[in-house]
Formats: sequence, structure tokens, C-alpha cells
Amino acid sequence: MNQLTITGVPQATRARRRVRNGKPTNDLVFSAYTEGNDDVFRHVIGLYVAPGSIVADVTYGKGVFWRRIPEDLYRLRPSDILTGVDCRDLPYIDGEIDCVVLDPPYMHSPGGTAHTVHRAFEHHYRNNRTGNRTTKKYHEAVLSLYEDAAVEAHRVLRERGVLIVKCQDEVCANRQRFTHVEIMQAYERIGFVAEDLFVVMRQNKPGVSRTVRQVHARKNHSYFLVFWKRGSDKRAWEPPK
Repeated sequence: MNQLTITGVPQATRARRRVRNGKPTNDLVFSAYTEGNDDVFRHVIGLYVAPGSIVADVTYGKGVFWRRIPEDLYRLRPSDILTGVDCRDLPYIDGEIDCVVLDPPYMHSPGGTAHTVHRAFEHHYRNNRTGNRTTKKYHEAVLSLYEDAAVEAHRVLRERGVLIVKCQDEVCANRQRFTHVEIMQAYERIGFVAEDLFVVMRQNKPGVSRTVRQVHARKNHSYFLVFWKRGSDKRAWEPPK
């Protein structure tokens, strides 16, 4: 009989788990960056998605995330609403995709010059009003878009496939909404496991069109969230080979 350690794990088992060939380094992927989205995305996908994988970026836009990634590293399938592909209704069969990348509109726009950048998204997704297959408004419409897209991502992903999601918290109707937490809770119900979180800090200072008295901290960071599709395999997550 093997002698047990104080944790109840046999010494022989503990010895097998040791990594003897590692070397000291600070060349690591970290959880927070002041770099741009393309730099941070390069770290995220490099850590969680094996080269050669089929990656569906379903909100591709101008391809900002892919600027620093070699074209032949992944089998990329770019699409977005402007090309006629809704992230909630993808043209892929069940279990066909290794990784889905999702970056939909992540805040509603109540108006004013501070929100001009989001108007193009709202024109296509209508996430500040009713319609477009949702009866919800404002922040709830944003969450509905994330949830509906996740259901479709869950369908097209293989078992243990990876979902990379970009999001940002917001204040809506003078109420703090921790969007990244709400997304994690919703995706757990859909069948995903939250595996990692990356913080992207803005390098410039955001402003507002006008303010009388500041009530909440102004958001100057966003997130990349990493999930994987839960299946019959109960093993913990392992890095891609």
C-alpha cells in the first residue's frame, strides 16, 4: 500500500504529477493588458486554441482581432451581419467548429455624442429598441443578443470547443450592470464552462457628452471571456497541443 500524504493523495501519484523539465521564465500570458484588442486577442487565442483549428469569427467586422495573427495559422471563417450572416443563425452543422469568436454590441446607446461609435451596431442589431427577434430593451436587449448568440455557438461547437467573447460592463438607467458576470451566469445555464478572463485597459481616458455629478466609476476596461462547451467528458480543461 502506498503511503498517503496529509492530503490523502498517494506519494507515488504526487510524484507522477511533477513537472521536472520546466524552466524559469516570465514570457507568460497574463490576465490584464494595456495593449489593443488585436494584441490581447493574439494572447488569448494562442493560449486556448490549437493551430489549424476551425475558428468562426461570427462578428468579424473589419477583422481587428486578426491583425497580428498569421493568415495560415487557423482555418478562419469570418462573417457578420453585414455579410448576411446573423450570429444567432449560423450556416454551420452541429459540432463543426473548434472555436467561436463573439464580439456583438455590448452596450445600449441612449444618445449623445459620447455614444456615436455605437450607432452603426444599433442600426443593424436594434439593441436599443424592440424588434429584430427580441421584445427586450436597453441592457436586457444586449444580454439577449449575447445569450441567443451563445445558444447558436453551443450548437455549432464540437464538444470541449472554445467560445471567446468580448464584452464590457455598463451603467444603464443609473444602475450598475456587471455584464461579464451576467454573461457567465447565463452561459453556465446554456452548457458552457467559464475558464478564463482577460482585462483590456483603455490607454486613453474616456469622456462623456455632459455630466452634472458623477455617480459611478467611468468604465475604462473591457473583457475577453473564455468558455468551453461542456459535454460527457468531465476532465478539467487542458491546453491545446
